[in-house]
Amino acid sequence: MSGRSGHDGRLLTVPARRAVHAPVQTVAEVVGRRPVDAYVELRLAAPGIAARAEAGQFVAFAVGGETSGLLLRRSIAISTVDDGVVTVVVAAAGPGSTWLTERRTGDVLDVVGPLGRPFPDPPAGARALLVGGGYGAAALVGLAARLIGRGHRVDVVAGAAGADRLCSVQELTGLADRIAVTTDDGSSGRRGQVTLAVDELLPDAGVVYACGPMPMLRAVAGAATAREIPSYVAVEESMACGIGVCMTCVLPIVGDDGRTRFSRSCTEGPVFGGDRVRFDDVGTLPWDVVGADAMGVVQP
Repeated sequence: MSGRSGHDGRLLTVPARRAVHAPVQTVAEVVGRRPVDAYVELRLAAPGIAARAEAGQFVAFAVGGETSGLLLRRSIAISTVDDGVVTVVVAAAGPGSTWLTERRTGDVLDVVGPLGRPFPDPPAGARALLVGGGYGAAALVGLAARLIGRGHRVDVVAGAAGADRLCSVQELTGLADRIAVTTDDGSSGRRGQVTLAVDELLPDAGVVYACGPMPMLRAVAGAATAREIPSYVAVEESMACGIGVCMTCVLPIVGDDGRTRFSRSCTEGPVFGGDRVRFDDVGTLPWDVVGADAMGVVQP
């Protein structure tokens, strides 16, 4: 059992390369804050991180304050970097992320970054299709700007459950040649899931990049692979430590040798080839993953 490969069985993607620069830990001042529908955008003065960051990477925040019992950092994708300022978009999902959304201009945050591996470059001259789900679209803004700056044409699909869950549509509209918006309830753009627009734009694409919920990533990667178009997905697995120690964010990933190994989203990812992720087996221990036999797992 393997990831979804091309029609001849070959993988269409390469593993994301390691980041060029090592991460740094810094105290960053919040220099801007604004609500964005269901989310909060924070702008952080973090020149050391900004100088090192690449599209697809993330930062990890200490949360809760000095006396907090929240020991684990919260990992948030980098949206953009500009003149020493790092922008992130935060959704209030739990105590830690909720605490982040409550920060105000002038507050300071302990942050580590940039972490993870960036999006690979597309083939020369390839038209790129960027697909964002919910606040995952924020992670594609910097990527879109980078691709356009290097001469690539860019199309975008942004989707969410409803209008208030869309993110970064205005920023992406200013960058993309074409942008399609979908919402499950029809409150903005077309009613339906992102795959409606993805299927229409895929024939023009030479590469696909996606960030958002796992079911969306699975659908987008599957559609791209069916057309033998390489896709790269930035997964939103829970990254408790952000540095590869705790092993809570592992996914079954197909290697160049065709064998599956567990890879850590925070260090080997968060960007993976869409045809390499075994989406059907996420959260399980497949019998054919390297090392499964040593743990007594047998073929069904």
